[in-house]
Amino acid sequence: MISALNHLVDLVEAHLAGPVETHLAGEPRVGERPGGEFDVESVAGRHGTTEYHLRRMFSSLAGMPLSEYVRRRRMTLAAADVVRGEDDLLTIAVRYGYGSTEAFGRAFRAVHGAGPGEVRRDGGPLRSQPQLRFRLTVEGNTRMDTRIVDRPAFRLVGHATRVPLIHHGVNPHIQQHIAALPAAEHQRLKALSDTEPAGILQVSDDLAPDDPEGSELTYLHGVAVAATGTAPDDLDVIEVPAGRWAVFRTAGPYPQALQATWAATAAEWFPSNPWRLRPGPSIVAVVERAADFSTATCELWLPVEPG
Repeated sequence: MISALNHLVDLVEAHLAGPVETHLAGEPRVGERPGGEFDVESVAGRHGTTEYHLRRMFSSLAGMPLSEYVRRRRMTLAAADVVRGEDDLLTIAVRYGYGSTEAFGRAFRAVHGAGPGEVRRDGGPLRSQPQLRFRLTVEGNTRMDTRIVDRPAFRLVGHATRVPLIHHGVNPHIQQHIAALPAAEHQRLKALSDTEPAGILQVSDDLAPDDPEGSELTYLHGVAVAATGTAPDDLDVIEVPAGRWAVFRTAGPYPQALQATWAATAAEWFPSNPWRLRPGPSIVAVVERAADFSTATCELWLPVEPG
């Protein structure tokens, strides 16, 4: 995995100048001269993994999605050209894949906090993104209490909403969603649970493998039921196909211990084990907790396949 990530970084570096492809949302993507986006899937395939897993591992270990890293690196190189002053801004914009100085200026300001004209005049401010290099540090300082579970198809039923992704601390949007449910509703959901993962579940779904913090995801507060079971009409349903799951058990301050374990899956567990992530929801089952939720024992369920 480490070699795949470094190969990906090398390809990004080789193609920073050139046309910018766009997502449906209009975000710059990795460019390749003379045109088009280089194929992340082929990079993953050469290293015996999948594009989904490679993007998830890049995002987890780099602390930013691949698309954001590319944008920062592209604007780091562009800033040097702007400060040198040898070319006009339109020439620089085209060099880095933008069709107009306006589009280039917006991307430039988003990274540096100032427009290219201001930076050319004042020499800054500049916020440089160094080239990443991934290295495996063998520490094993986070105890990973893990089991692999082969589960038939099941359904997640409950109350769903759209919330922004927040990596650290309590997500207030999720808190508000749960607090709005009456106490009797929690008891109704518990009564519906009839399969693993057991009990009330915190489910995150519909998130792309390298979406940045702040991106919207579907959060479902609910339970797991057998695929053959029926759900009340007033509840939301997520269909989960059969497959394997890595289940990580963690205990301690909530949510800090859970978030530390989540980070350690990318930094320590996946690089050391023959499994990779596959598309699907991430599920947290709260096994037991303090009355004020200051501490909790949780199980983190991640969908996996042989690596």
